[in-house]
Amino acid sequence: MKKWWIALGIVVVVALGLYFGPKIYANVFAEDDAPAASVSTSGVEAATGDVDGTFTVVPGDDANKTAAGYTVAEVLNGSDVTVVGTTPDVSGSATVADEKLTAGEITVQTATITTDSDRRDNQFRGNIFDVAANPTATFTVTAPADLASIPKDGTTTTVDVAGTLSLKGVTKDVTVPMQVLQSGENLIASGSIPATWADYGVEPPSLGFVTVAPTGSVDFLVTLAKG
Repeated sequence: MKKWWIALGIVVVVALGLYFGPKIYANVFAEDDAPAASVSTSGVEAATGDVDGTFTVVPGDDANKTAAGYTVAEVLNGSDVTVVGTTPDVSGSATVADEKLTAGEITVQTATITTDSDRRDNQFRGNIFDVAANPTATFTVTAPADLASIPKDGTTTTVDVAGTLSLKGVTKDVTVPMQVLQSGENLIASGSIPATWADYGVEPPSLGFVTVAPTGSVDFLVTLAKG
C-alpha cells in the first residue's frame, strides 16, 4: 500500500516541513537534535561590514546551509508519524537597504523534495502536488522588515517578515518569524510557515491505513551570499 506524502516545500522552500514542532534533520545544516529550520551558530563568523547590499541564495551542499521542504503529521497503521521532506534545490535573492529587507524571494524546486519513502515521494510528485504542472513553490517578501537588530557577533535574532506563500498555483499572505544571523558578509536565514493544506488546493487523504493531518508547515533555511 502506498504511503502518503504531502506538500511543501518552499521557500524556500524549504523547510521549508516546518521545523517548529515537527523536525527536519540534516547534519549539514544544524546539530543532530536541532530542527533544520533553526539557524545553527556552529562555524559562523563575526559579522564584517554592514548588512546592506544585494544577496543571492547559495544552493545547498556540504558547505552551505540551504534547504527547504515540509513537515506534516500522519497516523500510519495506528502509529503517529512525522513526515518530513527536504531538497537543497533552492534559489532566490534579497535586497537590504538602510538596514531593512526591502525585497526578497525564495524558490524551491518541488520535484526534488524527498522523504524516507520513494512510494510517498512518487505519490506527492503525481497525485498530490503534480510537480509537472507545479514545479516550484515560492515565498516572496511583500513589506520591509527591519534588520537593524542583527547582532555583529554571529548570533541570531528573530525578525517578523511579511510575504506571500505560493503553492500549487495558490498564493496566500503569511508572516514568518524568521531567524537571521550575519556570518562575515553573508546572511543565514530560516523560517517555518504554518499551512492548512486545503487552503492551497491540497486535500489530505484518509485511506484507512493512513490519515494525514490537515495542517503542517513549509520550511526553509538559506545561506545568502553578498555580492
